[in-house]
Amino acid sequence: MSEELDREEISGACTPEQLVQELEQDQSTQLDMEQLDRIKLMVREYQGNIKSHLTQQQEKKASWADRLADNIATFGGSWTFIVLFSLFLLGWMAINLTAIAYDKPPFILLNLILSCIAAFQAPVILMSQNRQAARDKQEAILDFAINYRAEQENIELKTLLERLDQRMERLEQQGLERSSDRSPEEE
Repeated sequence: MSEELDREEISGACTPEQLVQELEQDQSTQLDMEQLDRIKLMVREYQGNIKSHLTQQQEKKASWADRLADNIATFGGSWTFIVLFSLFLLGWMAINLTAIAYDKPPFILLNLILSCIAAFQAPVILMSQNRQAARDKQEAILDFAINYRAEQENIELKTLLERLDQRMERLEQQGLERSSDRSPEEE
């Protein structure tokens, strides 16, 4: 019965906030194996879910204009766009070098179209990059929080190991003193 309760606690019935409160309530208590197992399990779960969780949050907050900007930036930065746009330019020039030309060289209408595309595409790409920068900042903050918590746990474990080392030294010293006390008596 107690094993089932332990499994429930380890399996995630405890929220991260509760675990942090539990660990920080009493500084004199040390982490036991159950707490370490729960921490390891939660870190593994959260590391796998952080990016998908952030993506879901970003999608919920994103307006249709934000999603459109992301899609335009994604397409505008792809090889598909480069190939299609190159074909468009070559087709435009080929048609306008024939007898049915409507934009004779130096292709002034084509230059106007290219300028308009660049004028609209650049701010859209910048908007998308700003959103990506905000997402990266959130990921960095979460990474920092996980690393900070892990460092705190490492410090606690180091302190515990130092205490154990000191106890072992004292026990060895006591053992040596006892053995030295017994040696003269035995002779």
